[in-house]
Amino acid sequence: MKRATTLVWLSIIFPLLSAALAAQTPAEFEQWRHKLVDTVLVPAGITDPRVVRSMRDTPRHLFVPLDLRAKSYYDMGLPIGSAQTISSPLIVSQMTQALKPQPSDKVLEIGTGSGYQAAVLSPLVKDVYTIEIVPELGRRAKQVLDRNGYKNVHTKIGDGFLGWPEVAPFNKIIVTCSPEKVPQPLIDQLVDGGLMAIPVGERYSQTLYLFTKKGDKLEKEALLPTLFVPMTGKAEQSRQKLPDAENPHLVNGSFEEEPDYKSEGGQPGWYYERLVTRRDDEKSPDGKHYIEFKNGVQNLDGHLLQGFPIDGRKVQRIEVSGWVKTDNVVQGQFPDQIPSIAITLYDDQRQQLEPIFVGPFRGSSNWHEERKTFIVPKEAREGIFRIGLFGATGTASFDKLEIKKLGR
Repeated sequence: MKRATTLVWLSIIFPLLSAALAAQTPAEFEQWRHKLVDTVLVPAGITDPRVVRSMRDTPRHLFVPLDLRAKSYYDMGLPIGSAQTISSPLIVSQMTQALKPQPSDKVLEIGTGSGYQAAVLSPLVKDVYTIEIVPELGRRAKQVLDRNGYKNVHTKIGDGFLGWPEVAPFNKIIVTCSPEKVPQPLIDQLVDGGLMAIPVGERYSQTLYLFTKKGDKLEKEALLPTLFVPMTGKAEQSRQKLPDAENPHLVNGSFEEEPDYKSEGGQPGWYYERLVTRRDDEKSPDGKHYIEFKNGVQNLDGHLLQGFPIDGRKVQRIEVSGWVKTDNVVQGQFPDQIPSIAITLYDDQRQQLEPIFVGPFRGSSNWHEERKTFIVPKEAREGIFRIGLFGATGTASFDKLEIKKLGR
């Protein structure tokens, strides 16, 4: 079993923060933290005033390695060692808000990681009990939490999917890793009427669910698609359906599958939607639907992401293709704020390799196909496929997106 940690960090840096962050003083960090809340989290639907306040007040940079602190208030995950990351502020705030935290709650967190999620929960509830399976991470998180006065956060090193029976039951449970199904011990340790936020699904196709316990059963509500890094231990090793890293491909690349999430958007197979509209059109390049990004505010990011496995030892070359249409697209403030098809590859420690780009796409154009071939680094083990405006203004549409493995 492995701790929570979304692969949002593997995806994109919000263009509004794409200028280098050199903040090193508490006041500068606070300024960037408030900007993150106001320009990213609140527009994305984080509206619970207590959650918003905690996101404003929690110093994320204290939970980030020193060499990466300049990036603390990007909305992205960051590596923290042991092939793990600190979750992005957006996913942390989304999961926190879904739990409807109350001052009297006793909360169990599965996957301490850096300790950031527990720190965000700390002022919102009575007690947080958090478990980390990686000893090095667990010890480090405890030191940071203790040093910074989070007295109601209690840490433990162990298999989180076994829960914490000696202090159960819990009013709320937050699971920041993705099993194929909800572990029974966690169901048993949740009070009747209690809530559990947990991503469930396949390795590269997961849904964040909110479960409510009714008697001995769980009622589920699908919140949004998401993507978390692999778990550690038996839970990951015993998956029934394993990813096929020898044959990288996209799911729902023509957007014909119907969204089925109660939250806004929710394209099956994709996650982290911003400024996305699924359009109906009999004349679309493939099928009857396509995806449109539309934005009139410079630097406001719009994107859609999908994770996929790829093994550079088995896949030497790939062909990336897609149909694109643009209308009055104008680059944002920075050079990277322009529509494109982009892929970021990562090694087995989730360190970023050389990115891949098809595009960029400017101005206005009718539907046309873009296609390009790339050599895959041998170190590659997984990737993130990205489309969007990325901070530009205008309208950009995409359809029939594909990744194909090629021969040598």
